[in-house]
Amino acid sequence: MNPVGKALWFIESHFAGELTLDDIAGCGCVSRFHMARAFEAATGLSVMRYVRVRRLSEAARRLAAGAPDILAVAIDAGYGSHEAFTRAFREQFGLTPEALRARGHLDNLGIVEPIKMDQSLLTNLEPPRFEDGKPFLVAGLSERYTCDTRGAIPSQWQRFSAYLGKVPGQVGRVAYGVCYNTDDAGNFDYLCGVEVGDFSALPAEFGRVRIAAQRYAVFSHREHISTIGRTVNTIWNQWLPASGHVPADAPNFERYDEKFNPVSGMGGLEIWLPLKT
Repeated sequence: MNPVGKALWFIESHFAGELTLDDIAGCGCVSRFHMARAFEAATGLSVMRYVRVRRLSEAARRLAAGAPDILAVAIDAGYGSHEAFTRAFREQFGLTPEALRARGHLDNLGIVEPIKMDQSLLTNLEPPRFEDGKPFLVAGLSERYTCDTRGAIPSQWQRFSAYLGKVPGQVGRVAYGVCYNTDDAGNFDYLCGVEVGDFSALPAEFGRVRIAAQRYAVFSHREHISTIGRTVNTIWNQWLPASGHVPADAPNFERYDEKFNPVSGMGGLEIWLPLKT
């Protein structure tokens, strides 16, 4: 497994908290020296510089959207004071946090997007099992993505982690990553959430998806979460064309049970692909 792929997932999933090179190297199962050299060779950035610019880029998104409390944004980005944050922000983007908030957009700002992980095909995809899924409701945080921006999905899960176990009407402890509303340009909505009994008491910022009764091909992804793109790519571009099955125009989703460890990214998950019957 590529240690840089593991590192990218770990950074995107954890940059709101304290992160050190030791933490990141540990996730990649290599030494500090190995991680530092491998990461720079693969991305052109040092590990901790990438952490810094990703934190500042996400802070810039919040400010452009009108975040009212700049100090809170600074603290979430890992800065202990308004002054330190302003200094780093101006150095990175050439304007102050206040100026960006007043401007209200990110045009020509030099935002650093998440680096994409390996999307090549697998040679050993496990055959799926087939399930008749029952209808259920999923609620959580939803974002719209393009092919170029989908690398930010781990940071969406990072934001949703604060709600896990506290969602009104939550059913069970399984988490879902639901892909829906896909258009011809490849844009899609992605909701990270949990099953709920109904939508009546949810926070206003939550997205909601109704999953209908559906026939599915269910694939196991047993490797590190950072390689899920390879599994999905192989399902759609190798297994599906050869299978004789036709995908249904319905939400597809990842299913994360209690075996999945959101800190290490290990434990496995399932990918549920809806099929026409």
